[in-house]
Amino acid sequence: MGPAPAAHDAMRIAMISTPFVSVPPMNYGGTELVVYELVQGLVEGGHEVTLFATGDSHTQGELRSLYSQPQWPPEPLAELNHVSWAMGEIAAGDFDLIHAHSALALAMTRLLPLPPLVYTIHHTLTAEFSDLYRFFPEAQYVAISRNQKQLEIPLPRCQVIPHGLDPRPFRCGEPEDYVCFIGRFSETKGPHVAIDAARKARVPIRLGGGVHPPDREFFRREMEPRLNLSHVSYLGCIGLAQKVPLLMRARALLSPIDWEEPFGLVMLEAMLSGCPVVAFPRGSVRELVEPGVTGFIVESLEEMADTIRPGGPLESFDRARCRDHAATRFSRDRLVADHLRLYRQVLARHSQPIPT
Repeated sequence: MGPAPAAHDAMRIAMISTPFVSVPPMNYGGTELVVYELVQGLVEGGHEVTLFATGDSHTQGELRSLYSQPQWPPEPLAELNHVSWAMGEIAAGDFDLIHAHSALALAMTRLLPLPPLVYTIHHTLTAEFSDLYRFFPEAQYVAISRNQKQLEIPLPRCQVIPHGLDPRPFRCGEPEDYVCFIGRFSETKGPHVAIDAARKARVPIRLGGGVHPPDREFFRREMEPRLNLSHVSYLGCIGLAQKVPLLMRARALLSPIDWEEPFGLVMLEAMLSGCPVVAFPRGSVRELVEPGVTGFIVESLEEMADTIRPGGPLESFDRARCRDHAATRFSRDRLVADHLRLYRQVLARHSQPIPT
């Protein structure tokens, strides 16, 4: 490999997404949405990006696919097939750097002569993944929040780069008389708590989301009865076209999470819509939500209900300030600039001669 590109030079980047969801996702898919934003921004900045994703994906870069359609639900052999194929394509091509969003890419570096690799950790703390990472201490990792990095095993090369989105699709408007919840219907995400908080506050709630196979028993036990309550409107699985008007008019997005969520893109989508996030202090919440500016951090169902109740703090919330603040901290431009800075550090490190 030759010298690292200078700050103004175009890079040839191989971006490996998952085989599970298209880029960008039609509905659910946080990892794939961030991949989309990053590729779009890199291409607009003059870099050559080849995206390895499902065949129904859309990108300004070059798209290569093994699977024509998403392989859902996630299945390990499909991921192995996709990633090993992508790495073979990369080894036979001409790239400066690989950015992978699958941990399997780490293991593949043993088998092929490949460019330097950057790997983003998208998951919560998982013993099986941490055990794998112990074998690759020299890899360049990206954590998506400080909390995620602190919970993970010590990694010698791990940089925190929070997610970012293009603010332009989102709109800021006057709120109507409802709050909302968007996300997986799982116990850790807290949709049942959001419904109960809205009922206690006597405000309607609109929910967008779906249930994944591991959460079916929770859905049957906790969600089915609640979805029939008079203050609840269930919207099904929703994509960006439905999210934009929903968040633009919602009094608040409720995020009563009960797990160490690595990031939480829907919170960012709400903030870019001027919609305050009312969340429990788990995972990345304290890093994303600035009390009184982009939302409110609450400790209990009762405090969540008090916050969203008519006459409470939402009445004086400045939605335009919320959007402007989020667009500054969490823009696509910032996401791309942070990654380019890291890419160049990685390439500079790999271009140095090996000491004898």
